[in-house]
Amino acid sequence: MTAVDSISGKAKVAGVMGWPIGHSRSPRLHGFWLRQYGIDGAYVPLAVAPERAEQAIRALPALGFRGCNVTVPLKEIAFRTVDRLDETAWRMGAVNTIVVAADGALEGGNTDGFGFIENLRAEQPGWTAERGPAVVIGAGGAARAVVVALLDAGAPEVRLVNRTRARAEDLAADLAAVGLAGGVTVVDWVSRETALDGAALLVNTTTQGMAGQPALDLPLRALPVPAVVNDIVYVPLETPLLAEARARGNAVAGGVGMLLHQARPGFKAWFGVEPQVTAELTRFVLEG
Repeated sequence: MTAVDSISGKAKVAGVMGWPIGHSRSPRLHGFWLRQYGIDGAYVPLAVAPERAEQAIRALPALGFRGCNVTVPLKEIAFRTVDRLDETAWRMGAVNTIVVAADGALEGGNTDGFGFIENLRAEQPGWTAERGPAVVIGAGGAARAVVVALLDAGAPEVRLVNRTRARAEDLAADLAAVGLAGGVTVVDWVSRETALDGAALLVNTTTQGMAGQPALDLPLRALPVPAVVNDIVYVPLETPLLAEARARGNAVAGGVGMLLHQARPGFKAWFGVEPQVTAELTRFVLEG
């Protein structure tokens, strides 16, 4: 029996909004949980062009939706459209989770940082952000979520490295504007190896290493062996960066767990159950 076959007229409904949306694994992920927990509900893909996004978001309460996830390129539009923002979404400048409140208001949150931290803790239970400096490669939306999450978790320093220094400086300035000025150091791309010296964590937030993309150009010679290496890319599951790190003795954490864990708060808010991330779930999502 499929999730669609099992719902009734009282079904709780949520979804994921983006453009395009056919690549999203979120319907498969949430559908697994709906079946696992026997919930009368549905989670549907919502293909919405950017010029219609505000209208679509505003229509969620009228359509009876409990809320939705928001993915690229609509996260910033959602940020500007919702009625209320939680503190994390405000600092990240983007919304990936919308909840329709009891009064019909649209509440915007961002769970990307939560997913990032929870994945690291699950993959490497001994890891703590306080252990030492973190090096973050990239300066896009994913990097912003990672940096905010690391600073919130207690990282003493985040070294931000990007091929275009101006983008990294813009991100650092944005973070300073929301009260996160301390602890962020921008490092030139030519000094990327030096940035690894004494680091306790290395995170790649770029698409380098993704299937069809060149490997990340970052020699690991200066990275301490006790450091953890995380790549948010999950296709392939083991990127060249992770393979090199594992071979030299670093503990590693892949990217698929970030996708799975970031979905947990929304599912709980919409369907009333705290879902679990399991090996069976991971295999199911990756098969789709």
